[in-house]
Amino acid sequence: MNLKRACVGVDIGTSGCRAVAIDDQGNEIAQASAAMPEPQRPRPGAVEQDPECWWRAVCEVLRTLADQMKDHRPAAIGLDATSGTLLLANSCGQPLGPALMYDDRSAIEAAERIAEFAPADSPARGIGSSLTKVLALVERTEPTSDALALHQADWIIGRLTGRHGLSDWNNALKLGYETERLLWPGWVKACIPNGIRLPQVLAPGSLIGTLDPAIAKEIGFPATTLILAGTTDSTAAVIAAGAASPGDAVTSLGSTLVIKILSERPVTASRYGVYSHRFGDHWLVGGASNSGGRVLRQFFSDTEIAALSQRIDPATDSGLDFYPLPGPGERFPHQDPDLRPRLDPRPADPVRFLQGLLEGVAAIEVEGYARLAELGAPAPTRVLSVGGGARNPVWTHLRARRLGIPVIQAERQEAALGAAQLALDSMTKPELVSHSDPT
Repeated sequence: MNLKRACVGVDIGTSGCRAVAIDDQGNEIAQASAAMPEPQRPRPGAVEQDPECWWRAVCEVLRTLADQMKDHRPAAIGLDATSGTLLLANSCGQPLGPALMYDDRSAIEAAERIAEFAPADSPARGIGSSLTKVLALVERTEPTSDALALHQADWIIGRLTGRHGLSDWNNALKLGYETERLLWPGWVKACIPNGIRLPQVLAPGSLIGTLDPAIAKEIGFPATTLILAGTTDSTAAVIAAGAASPGDAVTSLGSTLVIKILSERPVTASRYGVYSHRFGDHWLVGGASNSGGRVLRQFFSDTEIAALSQRIDPATDSGLDFYPLPGPGERFPHQDPDLRPRLDPRPADPVRFLQGLLEGVAAIEVEGYARLAELGAPAPTRVLSVGGGARNPVWTHLRARRLGIPVIQAERQEAALGAAQLALDSMTKPELVSHSDPT
């Protein structure tokens, strides 16, 4: 029987894993999800997780997809995971201890050592970088032989293929990889301890190999399924949203406000937390504010936000001038660890107060895109909105008026769909076409 082709995307987070399958037209044909235990916090600032829980979740969602795709043949798997989550493993891929998660803030001394080597604008600087975590893990695990530094996506791909020690442009960025020159710079090699092996870095979507036969049998996929180099979760979400041309921007309105824009050239400014992911022939420039939905939820529930929003006229201003933050400190578009929230005067009317908060976040979004343009990125021509706040039509109207350009809720927002689309797009590459099984 001739089965129709499907491409699979897997998104690995911190508390769960999600997978989707799409057909050749990009239509979703199957989906699955699996929960994972929350990361451990063994000491102040430390956030750790057992990599084996990722693997169990990935196998679970892929088995569920296999059961749903009786009339489709999985041709390729694309995968994304959290940026900056890293572990050390031996040459066979066995973890040497828990992974340090993207939001781990315990490696203070390691970050200070990297600052002695790294250029001022390197994304590998700072307490949250992958490179910082390598140095911290070496101290904690004291590997006795060669060890691989692997991101969350890298390690899962190694388990799927049996090929360990590979990464991609997007994940490797915070490890110090230079995506403009496509190499590991000398300063990274100088600060990496002896016995630690950096991964070989490929373009996202590049062919890595086929599914390990034993794993294929376990999850019910054909052993001919191609496994592709991965990407980060935020980049996969941009792919899903449909950003394709310079000037296309994506605003994520989740707990925090994250903005990204496609540019013809990279832009880096570590003082604002701005860096660029290589994105095909373009660059994805972005920054993240501490403002966002978390601030709104300090005052209102999601139900209250929805109800009160219906009573806001987005064509008029509240007259308030808020800078909503959950607490002191801002990253972007201002870099000020002491910046305090500005939420006064607070009106007695909850509708006007909510409007002031929504306007405040919108003003930060406007200023954020202006900051990126000031640094060399293009001005946005349209904004695709993702995240929970994108579902609020009043907020969308208000933001569009302030930005002066179309603001559109992205039809597809899930990172797993972006990973699947990356796989589908990659299937046109000659090296993948020659490996695909047409039967």
